[in-house]
Amino acid sequence: MNNTVHRPPSTINRLFDVYPLFDIEPIRGEACYVYDAEGTRYLDLYGGHAVISVGHSHPHYVAKISEQLQQLGFYSNSVQNKLQVELAHKLTELSGCQDYRLFLCNSGAEANENALKLASFVTGKTKVISFKKGFHGRTSAAVNVTDSNKIKAPINTTFQAEIHEWNNIETVKNSLAQGDVCAIIIEGIQGIGGIHIPEKAFLEQIEKLCTQHGAILILDEVQSGYGRSGHFFGFQHADIQPDIISMAKGMGNGFPIGGVLIYQKHEAKYGILGSTFGGNHLACAAGIAVLDILKNENLLEHSATLGAYFIEQLKNIPQIKEVRGRGLMIGIDMGEAIKPLREKLLYRDKIFTGSSSDPNTIRLLPPLNITKNEVDYFIETVTQTFLSVAS
Repeated sequence: MNNTVHRPPSTINRLFDVYPLFDIEPIRGEACYVYDAEGTRYLDLYGGHAVISVGHSHPHYVAKISEQLQQLGFYSNSVQNKLQVELAHKLTELSGCQDYRLFLCNSGAEANENALKLASFVTGKTKVISFKKGFHGRTSAAVNVTDSNKIKAPINTTFQAEIHEWNNIETVKNSLAQGDVCAIIIEGIQGIGGIHIPEKAFLEQIEKLCTQHGAILILDEVQSGYGRSGHFFGFQHADIQPDIISMAKGMGNGFPIGGVLIYQKHEAKYGILGSTFGGNHLACAAGIAVLDILKNENLLEHSATLGAYFIEQLKNIPQIKEVRGRGLMIGIDMGEAIKPLREKLLYRDKIFTGSSSDPNTIRLLPPLNITKNEVDYFIETVTQTFLSVAS
């Protein structure tokens, strides 16, 4: 199947070509679907990398942004902005993190940059522990603690970053005992790595060791946050209290916004963090709308309940080697390369799914208001695909 994109002459050599593109261009969306110019409907089970948390073009979301744009789209962080206060209040209340304070930025990578920077300010140290298959962003400090050498330039590797085995507490314990660790950064659930859940005991032991050795515990919830796992944050399946929580993706349902929740014992000082566009009026309107929808439509509970059903149905398909995940953050390990299956699902069945750094694992990250009918349709489609191959 040849799905090479032929760009029109007006765009040849105008874009810096770093993205392999599907030969599809969605032009509008509604709920869990996107549509191309010909009106072809695609079921979106990927949400543009887990970004679409409350569905495409949700009426409340559209209204909030539209109303704000008619009043004021942007002013800098040198003035009062009551929308930031409202967003922080609603976020900490719905998440249960009321002992935290919010810093607003624009993306997940920027959230992790600021988390790592703050950890270094607090401890005066620079070494960071992260984990294999982990992904924390493509910018300077964030990419240095990401387990992917191919996306690190020499300029990124300016501090010591140790990448440890997932769920192996002994190597972490030995490293922390050296006394030179600034922070441990770990995903609430690994996303790009192929949907891997940290063991509850592992997270709880990490927290204790960080406290014992004066290191900062950073929970990267950029992908696993905002109800994706059935709890507001992925780490809340364990009994821990991180120093810092980073978030983005589902936070704005497509509008660029990121944030860092910082435990109240860590002191804020003028100038240590900053962002020109972070927490702007439109971003806050988008963020408030998402929180309103999550609360009013009980989407955390829905994610937990429907996600459990989804995982159970997938486990009944014998051709699937393993199903991993929580809530509506699901990995399907086929035990073989998933590219042919994903192409069939996309071009033949009109279903978007996601890949991962594991070539055998499909990621499913649908909008949290996906329905049981849509889950059943996907299960039926995948089952029929395997039956047709067998026959």
